[in-house]
Amino acid sequence: MGKPFPQVQPGGSLILAYRVKDKNVLVVGGGEVAAGRILNCLNADAQVTVVCPASGLNEEVAFRIAEKQVTHIDRLFEPSDLDKADMVLVAIDDPAASTTIWKLCKEKRIPANIADVPPECDFYFGSVHRDGPLQVMVSTNGKGPRLAASLRRHIANQLPQNVGNAIETIGELRTRLRKVAPNPEDSQKRMRWMSKVSDTYKWEEMSEITEEDMDNLLLFYPVNKVPDIDILKSLRGPDNDVKKLDIFDGSFGFSVGS
Repeated sequence: MGKPFPQVQPGGSLILAYRVKDKNVLVVGGGEVAAGRILNCLNADAQVTVVCPASGLNEEVAFRIAEKQVTHIDRLFEPSDLDKADMVLVAIDDPAASTTIWKLCKEKRIPANIADVPPECDFYFGSVHRDGPLQVMVSTNGKGPRLAASLRRHIANQLPQNVGNAIETIGELRTRLRKVAPNPEDSQKRMRWMSKVSDTYKWEEMSEITEEDMDNLLLFYPVNKVPDIDILKSLRGPDNDVKKLDIFDGSFGFSVGS
């Protein structure tokens, strides 16, 4: 009789949100594919160096260089370019040269992606939907990039409106909560309370929570309560002395006095 555990499904990729902030990413090539790779890396705050003769740059890559968003080396790739690289992205129309660069990366243990050659990739680029802090990636493990893009659009259309704003709100609330309850022993209570907040409000309600609302909401943390959105909105404005929340003596279902 089999154990009640998930069945292993070989052949997948380990999908991660990889932080490349301030890491050195080397992009070999300057065409359309390279432009997409460069934008992905800049969105992730990486330090990007592009190796490509000026004659091979497309309009977008040339713009990034002119705006000093990336560093440009105006020549063909040389092995010494790998010396300070944390990641390598190859996007050139030269299969033999691409394979050579990939082999050099393997020797130096530098993760690399060779565009349109799945066997020579340590990782794949999926199709990504971005809404502020929200990133949703669809990957076909290099088998069907066009299908991945179609699926990504379908998924994006199903997401709530303003979902990015809602996530920003939750992130800011978590930051403020850590200042209210900074001790390590508060960790479990913080997580449970944040779970309550996420479960209490709808996406559109979370996206409309103001800084004043967050400050008022944090006053409910000590008693591990979360008011519904109407109560939270009723506390807005200068006429509500929220520091005297003990006047709620049960009228909202609970008291938050000391």
